[in-house]
Amino acid sequence: MQINAFYNREGIGDVLMVLLREGDRHHQVVERKDDVAIVKSTTGKVNGYNVFNASNYFDVSDWHGPVELTAELIETLGVILRKQNIEAELSGVDFTPKFVVGYVKEAEKHPDADKLSICQVETDQGMVQIVCGAPNVAAGQKVVVAKPGAVMPSGLIIRPSTLRGESSHGMICSARELNLPDAPQEKGILVLDDEYEVGKAFEIGR
Repeated sequence: MQINAFYNREGIGDVLMVLLREGDRHHQVVERKDDVAIVKSTTGKVNGYNVFNASNYFDVSDWHGPVELTAELIETLGVILRKQNIEAELSGVDFTPKFVVGYVKEAEKHPDADKLSICQVETDQGMVQIVCGAPNVAAGQKVVVAKPGAVMPSGLIIRPSTLRGESSHGMICSARELNLPDAPQEKGILVLDDEYEVGKAFEIGR
């Protein structure tokens, strides 16, 4: 199960925003129960929860922007929801790192798009297919992979997608997209030195 959480006390206040799925913000309804707001689509599907006065329930001292999910956080969230008699399915949450070192095993030109490559990339969760538009991607490279559920420094949430008929499960990142210091402005993915270990977490800038 993919969940994203965000906290920005300066911009929004003492609120933990928990996103289960993306919905049209113009077609949502909100039901408030004490410190919990349930955000639903107009069809009744739960898109997420907002936990107000979050610092009363969580240690928010290190939170700013995307919040790293932990088993403890999910357990506490479940307790908060149950106290308000809110039924929520929070099992099977993916706690693995969302930015990892990947290895491009294969890179072939997309049959229907000259500027796209279809890559088979080894990550911490096995081999995945990623469609990449960088001109410098090639087999044999170690790269940074933003897995589905990753939140980029720009705020973009990476989701599985289909590009010109080919499935893509993540993104191979450039240094600029990762907000790394002194990132080059020209197009192209970040190619890592061989010393990086495939599957290990990669720390990014915010």
